[in-house]
Amino acid sequence: MPRRALIPLLLLLALFGCARAPQPEAGRVIVLGLDGVDPDVVDMLVAEGKLPHFAELRAGGASGRLRSSKPLLSPILWTTIATGKTPDQHRIGHFVAVNPTSGEQLPVTSQMRRVKALWNILSDAGRRVAVVGWWATWPAESVRGVIVSDHTCYHFLFDEGLHGGGESAGSVFPASMAARLAPLVKRPSDLRGEDLAPFVHVDAVALARPFDFDDPLGHFRWALATAQTYTAIAAELWKTERPDLLMSYVEATDSTAHLFGHLFRARGLVGELAEQQRQYGDAVEAMYVYADRMVGDTLRLLDDRTTLLVLSDHGFTLGQLPDDPSATRDMRRVSERQHREEGILYLYGRAVRAGARLAAPTLVDIAPTVLALSGVAPPRDMPGRVLTDGLDLVDPPRILASYEGAAPGATARAEDASVDPAILERLRSLGYLETESPQGDRNLAAVLFQQGRYAEAATAFQALVARNPDDGALRASLAGALGALGRYDEALAELDRAIALAPLNPEGYHNRGVIHERRGARDAAIAAYRQALRYNPRYAPARDALARLGASDEAPTPVAAAAQIALQLAEQASALARRGDYAAAMRALDDAARAAPQVALIQQYRANVAFLMGDRAGAVAALREGLRLEPDNKLFQENLKRLIVEDGR
Repeated sequence: MPRRALIPLLLLLALFGCARAPQPEAGRVIVLGLDGVDPDVVDMLVAEGKLPHFAELRAGGASGRLRSSKPLLSPILWTTIATGKTPDQHRIGHFVAVNPTSGEQLPVTSQMRRVKALWNILSDAGRRVAVVGWWATWPAESVRGVIVSDHTCYHFLFDEGLHGGGESAGSVFPASMAARLAPLVKRPSDLRGEDLAPFVHVDAVALARPFDFDDPLGHFRWALATAQTYTAIAAELWKTERPDLLMSYVEATDSTAHLFGHLFRARGLVGELAEQQRQYGDAVEAMYVYADRMVGDTLRLLDDRTTLLVLSDHGFTLGQLPDDPSATRDMRRVSERQHREEGILYLYGRAVRAGARLAAPTLVDIAPTVLALSGVAPPRDMPGRVLTDGLDLVDPPRILASYEGAAPGATARAEDASVDPAILERLRSLGYLETESPQGDRNLAAVLFQQGRYAEAATAFQALVARNPDDGALRASLAGALGALGRYDEALAELDRAIALAPLNPEGYHNRGVIHERRGARDAAIAAYRQALRYNPRYAPARDALARLGASDEAPTPVAAAAQIALQLAEQASALARRGDYAAAMRALDDAARAAPQVALIQQYRANVAFLMGDRAGAVAALREGLRLEPDNKLFQENLKRLIVEDGR
């Protein structure tokens, strides 16, 4: 090649080979995370004039409903928000990690995260950060700034406080900051009657009870004390440490909904549910008002260089009484069943277009947006977008492939990266680094399935089944992945094993029906769907499938009309029981039994109501009558066995 031909080529290499990502203008950012805040409830309370600061966010900023992703569990979702990566990448899959040697449980740790979070990326970029109360931040990593981990306050997963033993090593980085922040830490016992009065209405005897997470009042005191602690610490760090990024998380909005959400504006409650509502029925609404006050306090911290993001990881269905009223007796419920897939998202302050509406923002959009607002270009391996539809901000080109190992002298994140070595040695000696999360592995396999990566999901579930061969639920999940791959014979074999191990699992029968339906075996599919409803009459997928196939919920009988009347009465009884009116429910069941004594489902409902009334003998008698009608009913068999064992008979 002639020498003159090399000149333009060398120029091109100089221009493009050494190009750096253009950096957006640097600003400061506050992220306020409010767990489980529901957009419909916010809209309703804003319309009623009860949330003036949320109204201010909406009028003066950009907003939209933040689309979440299943499984709707807080540690997974908040880690997705903080990393911009999906759960199969960041590897936080559940609430709890387990030490495989000792069997001790503790909340998932920062060392289980396999990618960098915003606080790592911005620290590497020379920005100062402050992180307060965020899920899965213990042990606190070394950063350019401060981390106050999720173990700073008592954790609701453990009755005795910090992971069962009060060990506080690694709760705060730098460790020297712990003493300075200690006066801001509130414990449940610090809250007095006047602190609780806006939320709950209990007497002096209840207030004097010793702290116990199993006590709904005690659990709520923890939630409120933790919220007060983390918001006070966040404000202090913003004022004194001057971070470029503050990320603050509040659990209390979600915990209060789990405790008392079934009472929110519920009507017609009777008996024990009415008493619950008298004491705790205002708690959820008062917590939304409290969250609004937190938003107002945060707005007052803003300067001209700062953008505020207020968001929730998911929504929450409120005012819905559970199908099983006994669940309301244990108000310490942590379940994703009440969670909804839409949360809130508000942007306010610097570079935000007032009144803009965000188009379908998702969890993975938050991290690249925060990076762009902070003056750091997002990398290509973050799948989300910068929310430019609500910002006067250019989405910088994704020139850099990844920040994993991208900092000068850095390597890809390893298990023990970015934590003080002395703290790590202490934690290693306690066995807290050699942890795993069995339930998390299940959830991560489920994420692969939801992403349509069926072959990878099948491989993951097969590995889990190999370790837990007697787990019927795992085998049912494996069957789902195999069925999605068209491997129907293998899927049916796994479902047979799953149902043999867990005969009361309606999902197993339903999935069996799906495979039969795909194969064109209509009658077999209908029988399987009806079996699913036998063990859960409200199982919507099976009801929908039967409707699609033009079949009724029940197999035809010579007395179908009488049975239909009886089932309608049984449903009335169920609705009465959900409101706590057990006497009226039992009268409706008496009418149902007179109309169609051959319907076994009536006996199932009668046993449930008798149990709620404290009539265990009546529950046993109803189950025995149900077994006379349906000798092969596994639900009756299991419930009867449980009652007899508990009663010592």
